[in-house]
Amino acid sequence: MAANPKYNNRDRPGFSKEYGIDTNNLNGLLPWDWVNEKLSKSRNYWIVSTRKNGNPHSAPVWGIYFEEILYFATNEKSQKAVNLVHNPSVVVHLESGDDAVIIEGTANPVTDKDFLEKLSIVYGQKYQSYQPPPDFGAGTVVYVVKPKIVFAWKENDFTNTPTRWVFD
Repeated sequence: MAANPKYNNRDRPGFSKEYGIDTNNLNGLLPWDWVNEKLSKSRNYWIVSTRKNGNPHSAPVWGIYFEEILYFATNEKSQKAVNLVHNPSVVVHLESGDDAVIIEGTANPVTDKDFLEKLSIVYGQKYQSYQPPPDFGAGTVVYVVKPKIVFAWKENDFTNTPTRWVFD
């Protein structure tokens, strides 16, 4: 899907001038393929949600990046699931701060039984130590993350690589 024009709609995110990043210079913007690779290879994804009282909550989860979409599962009584019921806004960050990919968007439950079965297979292939049941089991909620904004950069070339994609 990297040939899709929506992935070419990228720019430089705004930074204060103290970072030394010229937001008008678009040389060095990262390609979407770089983001795809990082999301595909990540073992853990940090999920940030908001508690009902407005306080943030962050937790690592296993997840899969399947057909250029991120999915993760959690128990329906977990803090992140409770948070997402009242506010589906989410931030996802990969393990690395050196090769950063940050997704700001929404997380919504996946309910299609046939699709859950497909995700279960992909999940088991990725993690191998655990194959979830086809419906992911009672009490488990699988979420799909719909990005609104994606940020990415390489720390070793931070002044040249910060890139932002904005989605509908």
